[in-house]
Amino acid sequence: MTATFSEKGLRIRRSRASCLVVLAVLAIPSLTTLCAADGPPSSESRVAITPRLSARSIRPSGTLRLDVNLTLIPVSVTDALDHPLLGLKKDDFRLFEENAEQEILSFSSEEGPVSLGIVFDKSGSMRSRIDKSIAAVHQFLETTLPGDEFLLVSFSDVPELVTGFTPRIEDIDRELSFVEPQGWTALRDAMYLAVQQTKKAKNSRRALLVLTDGGDNNSRYTESEVRSLIVESDVRVYVIGISERPKFLQRIADETGGRAFWVRRVDELPDAIERLSTEFRSHYLLGYRSTNSENDGKYRKVKVQVQPRPDIAEQMRVFWRRGYYTPGE
Repeated sequence: MTATFSEKGLRIRRSRASCLVVLAVLAIPSLTTLCAADGPPSSESRVAITPRLSARSIRPSGTLRLDVNLTLIPVSVTDALDHPLLGLKKDDFRLFEENAEQEILSFSSEEGPVSLGIVFDKSGSMRSRIDKSIAAVHQFLETTLPGDEFLLVSFSDVPELVTGFTPRIEDIDRELSFVEPQGWTALRDAMYLAVQQTKKAKNSRRALLVLTDGGDNNSRYTESEVRSLIVESDVRVYVIGISERPKFLQRIADETGGRAFWVRRVDELPDAIERLSTEFRSHYLLGYRSTNSENDGKYRKVKVQVQPRPDIAEQMRVFWRRGYYTPGE
């Protein structure tokens, strides 16, 4: 279905015919077409977002699930200075599913190409920050590896799929150069649209990079709906937040095994991007077969611990994918 947006929000013609349409919308939940007040909308004022499927309809893919028996959990570990800790062994880790310890059967450093969706804030509040924000994205793209691919979703009042997956970073750079900040902030809608597009990714490793300076004030999707889609789709979320620290973004980054980096000023963006780029490529991959073999389509919580080692005196921080949906019968 296609939802029609305008810069001043959704407006419904107060005519009898339009009222009938609204009544139909209320009566049939799957119908989401709303009437615009000023005739057919332009292509710039529209965004198509496929209705959300249930947990049983979307089976997780990518790095989290290898098959119905082996579960793969990406993990990153940092020291007290937030630097990645490399060189850890399988015996350094313990893994639990729903509080039951699991045997780690496979262990490796996660490598390989990634499919990354860039979600870029172009709302009016970004006007004084736009140039350095674009430079930050370019800085991150310079760390790409062969086989990586990227898509770009920008957003203000509504999200816009600027370009689908491409291995050419110059395509992303070119499109960002045309960005003109204005309007409100439909952050959740933009994340929803980007996650839907990751279904077209060619790589099993899939992630979002969200760059924004504030909270949401114009989305139609709720935090719960966006969170459910992200968890079901096995997409890791990384965040670069300027000035504000939306709790939703922090929670979703933590739950997916990604990271959120916050800066007070745009001058701090290069350092944040450097830290993100380093950690983005520094993951371990733990594989196990669950002792619970029931395929009930339910969400299972996962916990990872790193055993203290005498040769590592630093305080360690561990980040991992917090859970997954089992296949349904």
